[in-house]
Amino acid sequence: MFGGVVLKAKLLNAWGYQGNNLALPVEKVEASISFYETVMGFRVLSRSDAPHKSAILGRDSVKIGLSENGGDPTQDGCAFETDNAEALFAEFRSNGLEKDAPAFDIEQRDGISWKVFYVIAPDGLCYWCGERQTQAAPDEAKS
Repeated sequence: MFGGVVLKAKLLNAWGYQGNNLALPVEKVEASISFYETVMGFRVLSRSDAPHKSAILGRDSVKIGLSENGGDPTQDGCAFETDNAEALFAEFRSNGLEKDAPAFDIEQRDGISWKVFYVIAPDGLCYWCGERQTQAAPDEAKS
């Protein structure tokens, strides 16, 4: 927050846990959309009824798809790269995310340090939100 204004973070990339961020499984697409629009700042780009009821949502340069494809949402989700993890969490909270503390952590992925937090959507999908760190994490600096 800066002067009482929530700074808006950008989503830079998205990767589906099961390999496809455009076919994330949900039980009911229409019931899920509200959370993504209201809390996560996405907007509906398109809807389809075939081969499954689905919707493509977009925010910044990132697209995700929700699909009634029979998959288990509790076993899927998406990783988002953001330019500012703290601002993204603050934005989600100001938009109604019911999570008191972000529980930021530093994780290593493919030799890159990431400042991360997780969000579980009401539809069961899990989202990893990470910001690349340019400096070595404190534990790495000791080695």
